[in-house]
Amino acid sequence: MTKVMNGIKVVEVALYAFVPSAAAILSDWGAQVIKVEHASFGDPMRTTAAWGVPGQVDGMSGLWEVSNRGKRGVAIDLAHPDGRELLMKMIDEADVFMTNFLPDARQKLGIDVDHVTARNPRIVYARGTAQGPEGPERDKGGFDGITYWARSGAAGSIAPDDLAWPANMPGPGFGDVQSGMALAGGIAAGLLHRERTGEGTVVDASLFSVGAWAMQPTIVGAQLIGEAELPYPNRDVPVNPVSNIYRTSDDRYIHLALLQSDKYWPGLCEAIDRADLVDDPRFATFESRAANSRECAVELTATFERRPLAEWVDILGKQEGQWDVFRKPGDVVTDPQAVENGYVYPVEYPNGRSLNLVTAPVRFDSETPTLTPAPGHGEHTEEVLLEQGLSWDEIIALKVSGAVK
Repeated sequence: MTKVMNGIKVVEVALYAFVPSAAAILSDWGAQVIKVEHASFGDPMRTTAAWGVPGQVDGMSGLWEVSNRGKRGVAIDLAHPDGRELLMKMIDEADVFMTNFLPDARQKLGIDVDHVTARNPRIVYARGTAQGPEGPERDKGGFDGITYWARSGAAGSIAPDDLAWPANMPGPGFGDVQSGMALAGGIAAGLLHRERTGEGTVVDASLFSVGAWAMQPTIVGAQLIGEAELPYPNRDVPVNPVSNIYRTSDDRYIHLALLQSDKYWPGLCEAIDRADLVDDPRFATFESRAANSRECAVELTATFERRPLAEWVDILGKQEGQWDVFRKPGDVVTDPQAVENGYVYPVEYPNGRSLNLVTAPVRFDSETPTLTPAPGHGEHTEEVLLEQGLSWDEIIALKVSGAVK
């Protein structure tokens, strides 16, 4: 693969999924990432349970692997003076430092912007925060479910008002990995700035900012109509009946997205064996379909409920309009389009298990990155310290002191 970040050295001091997922993307792109965990205990993500998946299954954590594949792991007590100095030696040689520790913790551990840039003025310092680095809640922590999802307005816009409770995210880490993608892009831009000017820079991304960015069309649209939110789409009375969701006879769902509906309407009707609808004056044009939206949706609903999904996939594939199937997350692993494009990559583990991980969503020269397992707690501590020029006697002394694992 064209490793566009080959030779870039990254030091990550972060927990959970947001910032670690950004570092995982940099690793996919070829960067050398060292993840620093506490000498006595690891990142809580190693044992975090979510959405019915235990913290570990047969000794493996999916959440941990998703955000930490391809990294080397060291275990250092940053509160120990010797441990902090070891980190600073790594920072001296690094191109990027990444953290999501809160401001007080960064100050106490001596890893805030001033501390790090004093050691390495050319470094790109990347902060992942919950609410942002400024404002009255800059010191407040957060997670994607409460900050990316709830605070941004996404949760309040995903379901009708008569739903008993707001809808939760589609799955664990949903907002974290979106925010990590934004932070990784910001770091890449920061490295370009350094390459051009010789100056380091501070890169900020937050769960709130990325959630708001994702909701931007809705936020702007709400302003235009003078409301707090946009009306929830009614599938029974859609503005465009061929941009709507329909159920099949085996209780699966198809989403039609024929935005150029006049262009595709005749072909769709022919394909689904409803040629009688093509010139029906109620449905012949976009305007007439919109005016008779409920009736058109009723006709299409009855039609799609007559056949199972497999038949509709074949039928709809013969017309030119856009559509797709509501699939299950597990379907992605075997989706031919995902496999052929390298969107999933099988990672083999020493225990004989394998997991299909999703590769970084941007690739280069049409090549798929090679993914490797996430590190064990402190798995590469000795290896990294030897690279820093320490002797075995010095490493043993540090272990005895508790500065490293």
